[in-house]
Amino acid sequence: MLEPSLLDKRILLIIGGGIAAYKCLDLIRRLKERGAVVRCVLTRAGAEFVTPLSVSALSGEKVFQDLFDLTDEAEMGHIQLSRDADLVVVAPATADLIAKMATGRADDLASTVLLATDKRVLMAPAMNVRMWQHPATQRNVAQARQDGVLVVGPNEGAMACNEFGPGRMAEPAEILAAIGAALAGPAQSLAGRRIVVTSGPTHEPIDPVRYIANRSSGKQGHAIAIAARDAGAEVVLVSGPVRLDDPPGVTIVHVETAAEMLDAIKQALPADALVMAAAVADWRVARENAQKTKKQAGSGPKPLELTENPDILATIGTSSQMRPQLVVGFAAETENLIENAAAKLKKKGANWIVANDVSPASGVFGGDRNTVKIVSRDGVDALPTLSKAEVASTLVSRIADFFGDDNRHSGGQAG
Repeated sequence: MLEPSLLDKRILLIIGGGIAAYKCLDLIRRLKERGAVVRCVLTRAGAEFVTPLSVSALSGEKVFQDLFDLTDEAEMGHIQLSRDADLVVVAPATADLIAKMATGRADDLASTVLLATDKRVLMAPAMNVRMWQHPATQRNVAQARQDGVLVVGPNEGAMACNEFGPGRMAEPAEILAAIGAALAGPAQSLAGRRIVVTSGPTHEPIDPVRYIANRSSGKQGHAIAIAARDAGAEVVLVSGPVRLDDPPGVTIVHVETAAEMLDAIKQALPADALVMAAAVADWRVARENAQKTKKQAGSGPKPLELTENPDILATIGTSSQMRPQLVVGFAAETENLIENAAAKLKKKGANWIVANDVSPASGVFGGDRNTVKIVSRDGVDALPTLSKAEVASTLVSRIADFFGDDNRHSGGQAG
């Protein structure tokens, strides 16, 4: 019996160059068995591993290879090819293809199709473990995720290059399941909910040139906003100064200081949930200099008189009027992680505190991975080391469970 989710669904499969390309033949067969219509783009490197004839025989369709093929352009055209599908699947997604997706390059048929498509894209990465773990690849994957690309895998295991680790392409059955989920659309588990998310650092000016800040990149907060958006929520993202693109589909408010962030949050309320992922500066100078502070030869720097910034989490978390039903804070610590997070949970009036180690050795600030522990009145839930997008998805799933649980076993103001 054909699965309704794949019956007559149009899949455009882009086959990259890598030994894992042979798995695509099995993937095509499985898709066809379930009633899908499969068209394939075979890259030049992909053709070194599987032949156009084998791909065409299994798909029952013409295989597209060349961007400048006059016949192909007359019959289909790369623009139509990119949009005449319900889902675009890239498998194997090589480091080169991922880099092209992340940077918007379009120098062959596959990358041009990816840039021209207005449909969802699912990629199954496959490459050497060192290539997968390289910071450039991780940056490119993070950018692709931020642009809305779905990712399945890679898996960990032995590779053709005799190395072991993450980098093996997901198995056809896993990709098939991911295709079914993608075609079903994102679960609208937060539909009808309004979520306010904060992200990034704050900059507290000393004078027109200098400021007090921290090393937060905003990647985790932005990832949470994206995951909440994909779950159907109406999202307001209040962001401090970051070097990240504004996520599409959310309302974004740019701020500089802690005071501005608090004002923006108040303006965004009421909401169902507030997720305070921003790393707000605890202190600001008592009196900002109107002019640049000049160095005086032979004398040391003038002392800075500091004053405490508003405690945004406590202000909202303990408010009887402004407080959303769910308040989630973050605790970025370098020592005594759980003890500090538990104290913050009680003091700030939050439901949960997401605690993470941000000491220099952790690589969390500015990195693409995170290791967090979710602290609540019920205890501590430790997550494995995940990408920041995966941390965001896990947290959003728990937020959806909170609103779906009539017993509110993790809810209520902490105290």
